[in-house]
Amino acid sequence: MAPIRGDQLRGHLENLVLSVLERGPAHGWDIARRLEQQAPEELQLKEGSLYPALYRLEHEKLVASRWDKQNSASRGPKRRVYQLTRAGRRRLAEARVEWQQFVAVLGNLLGAPA
Repeated sequence: MAPIRGDQLRGHLENLVLSVLERGPAHGWDIARRLEQQAPEELQLKEGSLYPALYRLEHEKLVASRWDKQNSASRGPKRRVYQLTRAGRRRLAEARVEWQQFVAVLGNLLGAPA
């Protein structure tokens, strides 16, 4: 399968991030790693796409963030940890329904088997 790049991800990245954070809090690098583990050959995500998506999600109150105090105690770089909010969980549930409808409609239009 061909790699999925930035243009194809546009409009879906936020929902993918919400889905990853459903499994638990994570910092940006870990979110990218989790996404790439799900589709290592197909998904080519750049940090330049991920962090703006995280900022948008935080602005919309779909995720909350905090500085990781554990890491700063070990003198490593400070990391911002992101966590799904209640509103984020609701949005993720809505996004899943929307996605199923989208796939069904496009599948029908393209003649793909159901």
